[in-house]
Amino acid sequence: MRQVQRNLDDARYSQAGGRYHLACFLSQQAGEKALKGYLYAQGAGRVWGYSVADLVRKAASCDPVFEALVRIGGTLDRHYIPTRYPNGLPGGIPTEAFDADDAEKPLRQAERVIRQVAEALQRLEG
Repeated sequence: MRQVQRNLDDARYSQAGGRYHLACFLSQQAGEKALKGYLYAQGAGRVWGYSVADLVRKAASCDPVFEALVRIGGTLDRHYIPTRYPNGLPGGIPTEAFDADDAEKPLRQAERVIRQVAEALQRLEG
């Protein structure tokens, strides 16, 4: 979870610096890593894949509270490739395709995923 928090902090830093494409990607990464951490805490031997939506579904099989995050996971997934690769966009490059508004939503969504994971981890420990 320390790396998750660092990715989230880096996303905020990138947003503040006008690196909106990077803020979007780092938000996706924070959500992905938080969910993988949760699944490892549940005893998963290996957690494969990069889809936040898929990871949310796997987490929901352990704790149904995660079902409410499937849609958010799908939205975060949209920031995995196009924020990094010019051929992931119909035209232009990532640095020109994302703006401050684009970066705000995935940041909020990643925060929600992270909050849900933290609460679920507390229930596991408690």
